Amino acid sequence: MKVWIPHPAGHALLGEVPSGVAVEVLEDPAQLPSSPQDVRFWVPPFLAGPAAGALLAELPDLEVVQLLSAGADAWVGRTPERVTLCDARGVHDSATAEWVVAAVLSQLRGFAPLARAQGRREWAYDEVAPTDELAGKRVLIVGAGSIGAAVRARLAPFEVAFTLVARTARPADGVHGVDELPDLLPDADVVVLLVPLTEQTRGLVDEKFLAAMPDGALLVNAARGPVARTPALVAELTSGRLRAALDVTDPEPLPADHPLWELPNVLLTPHVAGSVRGLLPRAYRLVGEQLRRFVAGQPLINRVVDGY
Repeated sequence: MKVWIPHPAGHALLGEVPSGVAVEVLEDPAQLPSSPQDVRFWVPPFLAGPAAGALLAELPDLEVVQLLSAGADAWVGRTPERVTLCDARGVHDSATAEWVVAAVLSQLRGFAPLARAQGRREWAYDEVAPTDELAGKRVLIVGAGSIGAAVRARLAPFEVAFTLVARTARPADGVHGVDELPDLLPDADVVVLLVPLTEQTRGLVDEKFLAAMPDGALLVNAARGPVARTPALVAELTSGRLRAALDVTDPEPLPADHPLWELPNVLLTPHVAGSVRGLLPRAYRLVGEQLRRFVAGQPLINRVVDGY
């Protein structure tokens, strides 16, 4: 059987490859390394676009798609029934959590305007001081999965209070259900979005959601752009009532003439939360484990089902 992976470095990172398995590198979906026959296990490129998904129709023997991303929204409903879809849950926990902490601190401590002042060679103490601070803030984490747990662990030393929200409530773990958001949002100084993009979460952050947040609150989106309704977000941020730190947008990439670029209360990064140097070693450890499970006939982990 054949396995296709997207990185030449993946060969050395997979660990032991089972006997009878040929590992080939497919960096460009338009340039296949060999015949698609007998490709049973495929690892698409990280954050693969539509061109990669179109390759599914050309792989008649495919049984497993192992993603390198924690989000699977671009693949759910598109993979044939015979194919098991698995995400990279756990691989991006530390990197995304680091981005969230950095984004929150940057916004609260005024790093964005200070960086702009540095570019102008201005000592802008009076422009930002005194800044806001993280200590004492009430943080609402919407998405109580593994990344949410990693964010909480990294923010805990900053003397903040936490509220966690998941799709369904888990009272034993102190986790609220998403249906409780209208009552929880008014008490949140910082709202962190970490949910997967599904039909239930698409447009979750709408006019009512944003209106329920208190004046001066910070919205942090490390999930997917369409989780927030962009017109509602632009309207609320343009008013200056809220602040935002966005690693994802809708549309994405954000067009150069989009109003979000110009808002002084918005910190924008180009979907880089999970793009760190440690990604490939962590990701291919998972790929290698999954491959060995697959060949041995053992259950795969991180299986994705419709409505995940």
